[in-house]
Amino acid sequence: MRSIPITLVRNEAAVAPPAAGALARLGLAMRRHQRAIMGVQWTVVVFYFSLLIYPVFMPLPTEDAHILDNLRLFAQFLFWGVWWPFVMLGTMLLGRVWCGVFCPEGTLTELASRHGLGRPIPRWIRWSGWPFVAFVCTTVYGQLVSVYEYPQAALLVLGGSSLGAVTVGLVYGRGSRVWCRYLCPANGVFGLLAKIAPVHFRVNETLWKQNQRRVPAVNCAPLIDIGHMKSASACHACGRCSGERGAVVLGLRSPAREILDTPHRQVKTEESMTLIFGVIGFATAAFVWSSSPRFVQLKTALADWLMAHDAWALLQDNAPWWLLTHYPAAHDVFTWLDGLCILAFILGGGGALGLAVWAGLWLAARVLREPSLSWQKLSMGLIPMAGVGVFLGLSMLTLGHLKAEGITLAWVPAVRGVLLALGTGFSAYLLLRMCLARFSWRAVAGLALALLPLGLMLRVWLAVLFGQ
Repeated sequence: MRSIPITLVRNEAAVAPPAAGALARLGLAMRRHQRAIMGVQWTVVVFYFSLLIYPVFMPLPTEDAHILDNLRLFAQFLFWGVWWPFVMLGTMLLGRVWCGVFCPEGTLTELASRHGLGRPIPRWIRWSGWPFVAFVCTTVYGQLVSVYEYPQAALLVLGGSSLGAVTVGLVYGRGSRVWCRYLCPANGVFGLLAKIAPVHFRVNETLWKQNQRRVPAVNCAPLIDIGHMKSASACHACGRCSGERGAVVLGLRSPAREILDTPHRQVKTEESMTLIFGVIGFATAAFVWSSSPRFVQLKTALADWLMAHDAWALLQDNAPWWLLTHYPAAHDVFTWLDGLCILAFILGGGGALGLAVWAGLWLAARVLREPSLSWQKLSMGLIPMAGVGVFLGLSMLTLGHLKAEGITLAWVPAVRGVLLALGTGFSAYLLLRMCLARFSWRAVAGLALALLPLGLMLRVWLAVLFGQ
């Protein structure tokens, strides 16, 4: 049966009376003021495309240009210095509010879906491996074309994603966000980070089942079965279902609750792969390749070997800008060898890091021999540290911009140290709670093995940030 968008139908009977908690009242207010949220969404859409398109037609900034007097630098700083790092941080604290209230792609794909063909979602779109594949491909390709530095590359990557969102919306679903649920490159990462968000929409399944009055259905854009929602991973926190049947409430929870309470059978292998190899492995390698001495050594050794064998093809810099970075006016041009070395470093180095992390978790699960503790379940304990790593990696771009503006950054090492301590401590706590649920020598040995991947992650970030 076709669902009716909440923006078109006000179902006051389905909404619970105002609850005492401030967060619960906020959730109900979000439901009542969907038109205001829609106004925010379209404001973001206009702002997003203005900063995405207009800088493409501007000349390169001069050496004395600043963020506040040059639109190219301003857009670059907002996209990669503010938007991405703080969206990640916000997801860890507030759940997927960005997706439900601000994201321009979500707004566009839902609008397109309301007026599109409305075809059923095919099986190939529902494939659970898309979040991992899309995230890795976007991460690697973005590095090859220098998406953080040039508006042409940003338009290609971000604009291409937006075009995909609109296209999917025009073909599949009816007033829904098929793109966001299955194909968005950031969907897997957001879903993982939202698991530790202390703010979430909680569903009381008992109350939901008791209240069976026939009312218009809530249009849940990410296609969630609201009555059985137990995880914050897929919820876009848009507020449309707040108060529904008196069973849906915006509230607080322990950041550890979802990870500890989720049965191991409900932890998908694809989620664990996205975390271990995508967020921890490939993303970390993508953050550090440009400043890594090992990358320079690899490229230098290969270049010397090619020149010694009179093989010059890979040393050419004639690749188009949409395949490899090619901006001669900025004296920034990648050779084919550069591209191959970047691929080798990110995929090889990131894959090796991910494999080491996975091996430690697998061995820990084997030693523990607990039916309720698979390596997939243990991997969820690394989410806090992985989230901190993503934020620190993206914030390196933020700090690079601020340093160029002459802003004093003496406080940065202390803040980085605190964030690493918080991420490491939280992950260690989760692993300890999972492994030592029943104390035994196996539990202690399993915990020690599970802590090895966490220690490796900490060691990598200490080396990257402090050179230790």
